[in-house]
Amino acid sequence: MGIRTVPLLLILAIGSSITADENEWFVPLGLPPRAAPRRISSGEGVPPLPLPATPLRRTERKRQPSPATLFGKIMWGETASFTYPGGGACSISDWNLCPADLQQLLQKANRNAGLAYGSEPIDLAGFHGDPAKTPVLFFSGTRTLKLSPRQADMLRSYVLSGGMIVFDSVAGSPYFYNSVKQMLARAFPDYALRTIPLDHPFYHMLYDVTKVTIPNHAPTDGSPLNQVLSQDVPFMEGLYVGCRIAALVSPCGLGCGWDDHEVPFIKQAVYYDVDSANRLGLNLAAYAIGYAGVGREESKPELFGSLDEGDPTDEFVFAQIKHDGAWNVHPGGPAALLQRLQHNTSLRVSLKRVPVLPGKDDLSSYTFLYLSGLDDFHLDPSAAAALRSFLNGAGTLFINNGLGLKGFDRAVRRELKQILPENSLEPLPLSHPLFRSVFTVSQIRYTHKAGGGMDPVLEGITLNGDLRVIYSPYDMEAGWQGCEHPIIRGLEPESAMRLGINIAMYAMTH
Repeated sequence: MGIRTVPLLLILAIGSSITADENEWFVPLGLPPRAAPRRISSGEGVPPLPLPATPLRRTERKRQPSPATLFGKIMWGETASFTYPGGGACSISDWNLCPADLQQLLQKANRNAGLAYGSEPIDLAGFHGDPAKTPVLFFSGTRTLKLSPRQADMLRSYVLSGGMIVFDSVAGSPYFYNSVKQMLARAFPDYALRTIPLDHPFYHMLYDVTKVTIPNHAPTDGSPLNQVLSQDVPFMEGLYVGCRIAALVSPCGLGCGWDDHEVPFIKQAVYYDVDSANRLGLNLAAYAIGYAGVGREESKPELFGSLDEGDPTDEFVFAQIKHDGAWNVHPGGPAALLQRLQHNTSLRVSLKRVPVLPGKDDLSSYTFLYLSGLDDFHLDPSAAAALRSFLNGAGTLFINNGLGLKGFDRAVRRELKQILPENSLEPLPLSHPLFRSVFTVSQIRYTHKAGGGMDPVLEGITLNGDLRVIYSPYDMEAGWQGCEHPIIRGLEPESAMRLGINIAMYAMTH
């Protein structure tokens, strides 16, 4: 790493222009980490130990077991010396401008929520790449993040194996934020960075964080923060792999708030205040822990799809619609349902999930289509026309709201109006034969966030006397997958399986 001295006059000259040279953002943003408390054994009141054990001396430190690692803080960039305006100097590094950020956050997570985890610095050159050992990688900075192609490939492999990466633009720097977006676009060309909606589980893990305070409203026109600064709502972007946030980007600074202070030295900094940053940070820790199992489950290859390579004939084929949103919400969920279908019914089942693009792919060989998502999506006119023809030709479309989010619900209702402008979704009565096609389903166990136990909630569209569109506003596919998805609006696993089997059987017999 190169060593450079930051002149005092440069620090004092930092102005209000957000387009100033990025080196003006290279300043210390926190105090050095506090030393760990010394735990000294007094030795008093301790009965003699049987030989050959050696009693502790009065001044001998007790070794406390190290907590499991949750965050690995990535070392990157350069190191320089800095002279404070009042005198005194320190060494600063791009990756560690606020040295106590994670230390303070994890102490609060332990104190407030009983989440006893630790962090460690990580050099990517020697990183093991195992999410089970280090569930979250944390990047913090203000200047342009520069990674080699090999390092970007390593991060991609880590994420697709179930890991999570968090990027904190600790002072709201456009240089760090824009470089992160460019790196993610190169490393994950098949995934998109999307705004995390306010009803997403991330904002509700420990605290309901839908309002925040941002002390400094400095961004100029064109900043992504402009859309939220005037509304005092949090703004996070995420890259979904399956249903989980695999890469989380905060354009607004978090780390200084975790360290209980505002951002110093940078007048144009944009950051959450201490309370907002702490609530978001504790939710982040809880989300990383709660969704680690989901990451491991959804990273498994779809082994069963490779067992059925023959062309489908009269089998039930699970054809899933691809769209411009996050369409592959629960990898592995369809395979779990298909196995249960094969085991519990006489239905001939193809264990191969088939992705299809309506308007481009031929739909004539399918009787069942599945559509899921997490947020907004759009179908072009050719896709809408192909789906209209499919439904009028006795096909069945089943739509599942991944995580039960409002944005996807709005998109579903809008796109169905494009497909079937004369029809609207209507609640399915409990007397509908779908609820008795295999299992008699009269009560459903929904997740706590969805209200617990209640009558099954499905909506549908009937064409020519037959139910052709079935919509679940609560996430059924998460239940097929079987692992816990905290704070979602969905069905518990057994209820999800029973209702999913009924839907498949109904689609094949009507």
